[in-house]
Amino acid sequence: MAKKRSTKTRRKMPASRLWFISGMTTLAFTSLILRMGYLQVVQGATYRTDASNVAVVSTPVLPPRGYIYSSNGTILARDQYIYDAYLARVPHVHQDYRKMAELLAPIFHTTVQKLLQKMNTSPLSPQVRIAQNLSYTAISYISEHHHQLPGIEIQTDYVRQYPLGDLAGHILGYVGPITPQNESYYVNKLHYLNNQTVGETGIEAEYNKYLEGKAGYEQYLIHSNGSVKSLGLLPPPQSGDNIQLTINSAYQAEAQKIVSDFIQRDDVMRYEINSASAVVLNVKTGAVLALVSYPFYNPNWFVDGNLMKHEKYLNQTSALIDNAIQSPEYPGSSVKPANALAGLETGTITPNTIVDDKGYLKIGNRIFHNWYLPGFGPVNVILALEHSDDTFFYQLAMWFGGWTNQHYPNHESYTQWVKTRFVKAMDTIFGWEYKFGLGQLTGIDLPGEVKGQFYEEDTKKNYEEVPYPLLKAEASMKKYGYFNNWGALPDLAFADIGQSQEFTPIEMAQYVMTLADKGVKYRPYILKAIYPANEVPGAPGSKPIYTMHPKVQARIQLNPKDLHAVYQGMYLMANAPGGLLYQGGFAGSPYHAAGKTGTAQIVLNGKRVDDSVTIAFAPFHHPQIAIAVMVPGGGASTTTASHIAHRLFNAYFEMHHEYFPQSQWLSDHFQATAWLHSFAYKQPEEGVLP
Repeated sequence: MAKKRSTKTRRKMPASRLWFISGMTTLAFTSLILRMGYLQVVQGATYRTDASNVAVVSTPVLPPRGYIYSSNGTILARDQYIYDAYLARVPHVHQDYRKMAELLAPIFHTTVQKLLQKMNTSPLSPQVRIAQNLSYTAISYISEHHHQLPGIEIQTDYVRQYPLGDLAGHILGYVGPITPQNESYYVNKLHYLNNQTVGETGIEAEYNKYLEGKAGYEQYLIHSNGSVKSLGLLPPPQSGDNIQLTINSAYQAEAQKIVSDFIQRDDVMRYEINSASAVVLNVKTGAVLALVSYPFYNPNWFVDGNLMKHEKYLNQTSALIDNAIQSPEYPGSSVKPANALAGLETGTITPNTIVDDKGYLKIGNRIFHNWYLPGFGPVNVILALEHSDDTFFYQLAMWFGGWTNQHYPNHESYTQWVKTRFVKAMDTIFGWEYKFGLGQLTGIDLPGEVKGQFYEEDTKKNYEEVPYPLLKAEASMKKYGYFNNWGALPDLAFADIGQSQEFTPIEMAQYVMTLADKGVKYRPYILKAIYPANEVPGAPGSKPIYTMHPKVQARIQLNPKDLHAVYQGMYLMANAPGGLLYQGGFAGSPYHAAGKTGTAQIVLNGKRVDDSVTIAFAPFHHPQIAIAVMVPGGGASTTTASHIAHRLFNAYFEMHHEYFPQSQWLSDHFQATAWLHSFAYKQPEEGVLP
């Protein structure tokens, strides 16, 4: 993405920042006076005797990082200026590091040895930072003893601040110092200063090159008699650009409260559930409207020096993992709409195909039970989706593989069948899921995304579950007509009900968004626009230098009749008394959602539990948003995930003043006080373990 800068004259700086610039200017003069003071006290005898000799010293000046704003104008990240102490290596001036360290160590509340170690860092650099966020006592001491501290300077630096704590913490990420591991990239390749901070995770890392800005240099002319003359900033530092995100801070806060409050409502559930995720996407663009990864963390911990205080909480939770994009989970029956379309689009079934569900299906020498043991009787694909009928999808999987009457098709050997028809069936099931974005990276503009995976049982490895190489199998089938494979017959049944694959919540959200938009698959994105450093998003006259536009990744060609049948099943699930979403909180919803539940058996902390999953979109006739919720350990889908999804829908429409009476409307204006008093904010701050 190329950033285009305007050649027009910069607009007048917003009043909200004038105080900041004024303070910086005052501090710059103060720093200059301190620098000139100690240098002018140094006797000319320490310089060359030739008065005509001069030296030009360049002192780096760090730029402030750009602000990060929500779509409704809330400041989510900003730089706050502080006073730092630097050691400048001045030519021709004797500097006794140990003596200076002995004077400064008590003032900086550190040891002489640690201070000496900092002074000797990067010996080829013209200066090195030795202390941060100085107290006024330390500033006064340096000023009063500058003649004993040659080269010790006070400069204005910046510390990153996240004023709302853990709000959107996983989205924002955090910054950190340049480390030996990335020094070659940032310092040697990009020519950053050693003491600059850079984005390490989240948006801070993804768009670091825009947020970072460019360092400047203050030039000084040092005469051999000790006099100093400032030549000014050559060049001046350039502040980082401001970034606006697609998330609404008020809705993001509501989403985080919904997830954490629901999990904590029950004394049993709060200890069963270690993590949860929810993603809300704009159906027509792919823009991320909310992204929740529970448990939460506060990015300030990584920049305020108090990380040790929260070490126990971080070590005993998965808070540093962005579960929404990094934690694949079993989807359970939520994949059935995609698999139903696979059956319909390949002609394996029609909307009128009937399977008589007696509560089970015999596959080979095994009995596969429906989740509803009495069975639902004769069902077509619409009723199968409404009731999440496993038996129907077991049978569909067998038809994909040409498996009928409990015999090998056409009396071929099992070895031959498993390399041909079995592979073709697996490719059909997994291949259609893959079309909708499952099992692949979505391309969301956040670092560290992990893609989902498909599995099968390997009969040569005692039925061990191993990854199924979908793309490799498809290529082999196309070229040779077979793929060497040692899968097991039950894999087809497991795959068709979502027990042989793992997907991330962002993949699931993209999948249901694509369903809602009739096969149009957008890339999820979270950057809305980039603005120049001196412009505030949404302010009068503000103009972005870059605006993110929706990107269509694929257009899946679907027969309208097939899609209509799937839509009917998903609609009934949310709006008919027999539907699991209806039973899971959606009953009577005025916006009439459509969706699918999922429950998968998993092992968590050595205990067999269920992964609770829900995907849905609304309103049914004119979809606006798509939601995916995954809660490992949350029990059945109707116990946890569907209720969270329902509340997320409600909050969205209440905030947009749709479908609900005015008495239930929510404001899209962020209420900072309410957020700072919420459990969602206090939980990580107080170290409450999930």
